[in-house]
Amino acid sequence: MAKSYSDSYKDAGVDVTAGYESVRLIQADAARTKVPGVLDSIGGFGGLFAPDTAGMKKPVLVSGTDGVGTKIKLAFLMDKHDTVGIDCVAMCVNDVICAGAKPLFFLDYIACGKNIPEKIAAIVKGVADGCVQAGCALIGGETAEHPGLMPEEEYDLAGFTVGIADEEKIIDKASVQAGDVIVGLASSGVHSNGFSLVRKVFDIGNCDLSAYTEELGKPLGETLLTPTVIYVKPVLKLLEEVNVHSLAHITGGGFHENLPRAFGEEFSAEITEGSWDIPPIFPLIQKKGAISDHDMYNTFNMGIGMCAVVAPEDAAKTVNILRENGVNANVIGRIIPGDHSVVFRKEGV
Repeated sequence: MAKSYSDSYKDAGVDVTAGYESVRLIQADAARTKVPGVLDSIGGFGGLFAPDTAGMKKPVLVSGTDGVGTKIKLAFLMDKHDTVGIDCVAMCVNDVICAGAKPLFFLDYIACGKNIPEKIAAIVKGVADGCVQAGCALIGGETAEHPGLMPEEEYDLAGFTVGIADEEKIIDKASVQAGDVIVGLASSGVHSNGFSLVRKVFDIGNCDLSAYTEELGKPLGETLLTPTVIYVKPVLKLLEEVNVHSLAHITGGGFHENLPRAFGEEFSAEITEGSWDIPPIFPLIQKKGAISDHDMYNTFNMGIGMCAVVAPEDAAKTVNILRENGVNANVIGRIIPGDHSVVFRKEGV
């Protein structure tokens, strides 16, 4: 029986046997993400999933897709590829959880200049780690070798997730009202947004990412490559016990772009400065780049990766549940009548 290989295609820059080796290497990582509902394994033409809709009156599928952005450039420079997959999963599942949907499965897409199986396996390990954190299955993906389109040592990574929610339980911002409290869920740092500005500020590519940075207490590269927090499991626990009026994933566009997506146009979000600890990477970026407060809050998460809007009487319970489930949380503001914007006030004023 003839085996699949092509010397001609290999001479053109694509080694199909490297792709087969990549698939072999990622099998174990994919297997550890398996959850009830998975009907097939990596390597087929499509991933099969049978969702459990027991108890749901009208199941609704909620989808999300995203990538890692230019943060991936740091992975190239540091030759560390086993964490950007967590970021990729996080960017997708943190979006669908904002609708109250439980992520079911995930698929990744890796485009590379040259398929190096060990590097692909490291990337997918991170994707699998993210799926385990989110409680969803990695049921498929694609690795595409693109010689001539990108340098051999580079790649790009994107992903796609599908979640499920009962229609009557989908989180709808229509329930948000003036006086509601905003609870902020702590981030792990820059997450996966604003890295074009980060790279400009630190002259990434020409600086020493391994050098110890006094303000950070660790090397700059280690701080910047810290994976995005996946909020799925803590938020699902919260939804079991609290009537959450709205959720906002603080990602690209920071506070000013994302928080208004969580309330109606007749309201604004009043954020209390000093009500949470801002990770030291942000003051360092602001100082080194001479960046205005507005631009910082319009680009970065500033230490808050997600916000939950709840009734005032549920604020303390919300904070406690989130902290008990591994996420530091604080009341950081409130909903006020306004012009659909985000305003800041000093603590105590």
